[in-house]
Amino acid sequence: MASIGYGAMYPKTLYANVIVTIESFLGLMGLAVGTGLIFARFSLLRARVIFSRVAVITPHNGVPTFMFRVANERQNWILEAQVRVTLVRNEITAEGYMMRRFYDMCLLRSQTPLFALTWTVMHPIDEKSPLYRMTPEQMYEDDIEILVTLTGLDETVSQTIHARHSFVTEEILWNMRFVDILSKTRDGKRSVDYSRFHEVITLSGN
Repeated sequence: MASIGYGAMYPKTLYANVIVTIESFLGLMGLAVGTGLIFARFSLLRARVIFSRVAVITPHNGVPTFMFRVANERQNWILEAQVRVTLVRNEITAEGYMMRRFYDMCLLRSQTPLFALTWTVMHPIDEKSPLYRMTPEQMYEDDIEILVTLTGLDETVSQTIHARHSFVTEEILWNMRFVDILSKTRDGKRSVDYSRFHEVITLSGN
């Protein structure tokens, strides 16, 4: 494709030599493009970030708080990880048109310098929250969806990684809390029980 070995066959006319030259250049270009595409495909870093299947609304320091879990399944760290949470709901304008509106949800902590194990993302439902005074019935009526995006820098390959998730109304549980999954090994290191990562219990179970 990119090399020329005539052997006993070789072009005799100017036209044949031009065709062979063009074929050679096209072969070199095709090889370079193909190599680049294959390398880009297999070198693409995939984030192994998992999100809890459900989110909960539970009191935290006396304030109703929307919470969900995030975990890093890789053994390496994610540097400068940032989480952004957005609420989407249906609204009727003054003219009577229905629109999907987006509202940013402020977090108690939206970024962390090192993300290694788990992270419980929390949004306090106060007067500034788009969830303030909202009931489960209202959430169903407004067709609530909460979008989550996470970005960070993989420390091994120094590439930016992205992960996304969303919670619909049916996946938001009220008056529940997540099961504790952090523990310490005998040598003092922290470990995560991923088998219970998605589990929740009622507040009465405390």
